[in-house]
Amino acid sequence: MTNLKGYMGRVLFVDLSKRAFSEFPWTDEDRKRTLGGKIMAADILLKHITPTMKAFDEDNWLVITTGPLTGTGCPNSSRFNISTISPLTNILTSSNCGGDFGLTLKRAGYDAAIITGRSETPVHVHITQDNVEFLDASELWGTKTGEAQEKLKQYPGRLVIGPAGENKVLYACVFSNDRTAGRGGVGAVFGDKKLKAVTAFGTKLPEIYDEEALRELNKKWIKTLKNHPLTGRQLPKLGTAGLVAPMQAHSILATKNFSAGRYDNFEKVSGEELAEHHLVSNGACTTCVIRCARMCKVDDKIVKGPELETLGLLGPNILNDDIELILKWNYELDEWGMDAISCAGSVAFAMELAEKGVHDFGIHFGQTDNLSQMFEDIAYRRGEGDLIADGSKRMSDRFGGKEYAIHAKGMELAAYEPRHAVGHGLGYATANRGGCHLNAGYLVVLEGLGLDIDSLTHHGKAALAIMLQNLMEAVSGCGSCLFTSYAVFPGFLVDQPNWPLTKIILAVFPYVGPVVNLLSHFTKAPKIPLPLLPHIKAVHLATGMHTDTSSMLTWGARGYNTERIANVILGQKADADVLPKRLTDVQQNPDDPRTKVPLDVMRKVYYRGRGWKHGIPTYHRLKTLGIVLDKKYYDEAVARAMRED
Repeated sequence: MTNLKGYMGRVLFVDLSKRAFSEFPWTDEDRKRTLGGKIMAADILLKHITPTMKAFDEDNWLVITTGPLTGTGCPNSSRFNISTISPLTNILTSSNCGGDFGLTLKRAGYDAAIITGRSETPVHVHITQDNVEFLDASELWGTKTGEAQEKLKQYPGRLVIGPAGENKVLYACVFSNDRTAGRGGVGAVFGDKKLKAVTAFGTKLPEIYDEEALRELNKKWIKTLKNHPLTGRQLPKLGTAGLVAPMQAHSILATKNFSAGRYDNFEKVSGEELAEHHLVSNGACTTCVIRCARMCKVDDKIVKGPELETLGLLGPNILNDDIELILKWNYELDEWGMDAISCAGSVAFAMELAEKGVHDFGIHFGQTDNLSQMFEDIAYRRGEGDLIADGSKRMSDRFGGKEYAIHAKGMELAAYEPRHAVGHGLGYATANRGGCHLNAGYLVVLEGLGLDIDSLTHHGKAALAIMLQNLMEAVSGCGSCLFTSYAVFPGFLVDQPNWPLTKIILAVFPYVGPVVNLLSHFTKAPKIPLPLLPHIKAVHLATGMHTDTSSMLTWGARGYNTERIANVILGQKADADVLPKRLTDVQQNPDDPRTKVPLDVMRKVYYRGRGWKHGIPTYHRLKTLGIVLDKKYYDEAVARAMRED
């Protein structure tokens, strides 16, 4: 139980092998230390993992967590997180989702659920306030995600996998309604455990520390989000698809397996094209006030349309300008239960291997007639699809082409070409879960897609990456959508780029690194007010915990460092923070030597700012952040990380 408000006070532990459940011990001190979400999950997993543990081991834990703002009425606060060892990267992954499962789990009386073991037969786990049922899922096994959810429609909160998860495609995902816990292969871990579905139901609600004050804050918060140029205009009007045009303008649009940053026919796959000719209505995650989702018609069905990543990676990155095909493929990938980013990135790499005469998978740049069949083959691991189902890194290990296998730590990159957004490139390389634009700190939003600071300079990028990574970790830990953090930037910086004050601020931005580093490095940072980051006050009003800017930065840093040392224990090497040579050694623009990611220079500054050596948190840094680890165990893990295989 808990004396804090906002939380339900219980963590569920489910053992599929024994068909048993119990309560997992989690104290108020744990809650104050880890907040919730992925930070909480990382802490739980750090205490459980061993150096030899693998994703498909029976005792690999799936940790499903909510945040303290989940279920409190705060805007965009229905997010929940699934963390586990990733079969794609062999390190921790955390996959965030906006479906309603987090809300229903909390209403069942739990802040989190940990699932271990492996069922002998397909199973559906149903969680209620007083019980956990292990239901036979044999009739669900083999169904696509839409059909599975239709068969479970009597359950209000659902998690399901599709055939890709059942067949352990390494980037299979988990669905809650039409929202996806997409990255890192959490769906494959579900499949390995024969876990087809998890549902939850209850009628409990979290108590609020100061309900009236939180209600007033929420009114102001919603108004801020609706009035901000990014969250109130661009995202509702065009969704993330609206980024295609500015990415083209800034040479950030991944094209032909990241060999270029611009695509001549970009307008045919843009957010404007999607909105004008294919948008039926806006959609939204539960509790969302931004409503950025695109609802489109595919085969006479109204379904979730593609995000920016799918448009970019199944458009310019494979030289396809047919948006109707992208809508169709997006729906098919959702139905098979596959991460569109990793699948599309792996397909592009396969196309380049074929183009270079290394291995012909039967798919080629600019040819689209057989891709639907290939996606099905990947989902069922048939023929050449079986190879692509393992992702770009394993394909490059087998066939070569490592310099143009576009991944970081085994996870395929999102659609932002980093040679014209070098800070974002640093984020890709240092992201704990691999080539993720969000875990990277999403520095590209400063480098052309929101603000417009110098995208090619290395100055200040390390410090800004650390700050944004920590803040986004904390926002996620609250249970909030990361898009709510966009409003931290004053609107005039977006709307008035030519205003003298805007120009001054953007010019100075890259040179405030030392100050930003100071704020990020110390757990007792000055109490600088951040009125455009309402999460700080919302957590206090929901839970009663003392919160300030320092709290947010510390929670974020604690989460980031916990994940990093967990990865080291799992076998991550000291030289893991790298990018393919195409991005670090080859200029995007042959006439401009700055158009490649100066990773070595930025990484050194980044490590100093983090308090890391060779990409590993020092024992002192962990201790400062309150991350408890046996010194001998730590030393052994570091020694393994430094050892050359």
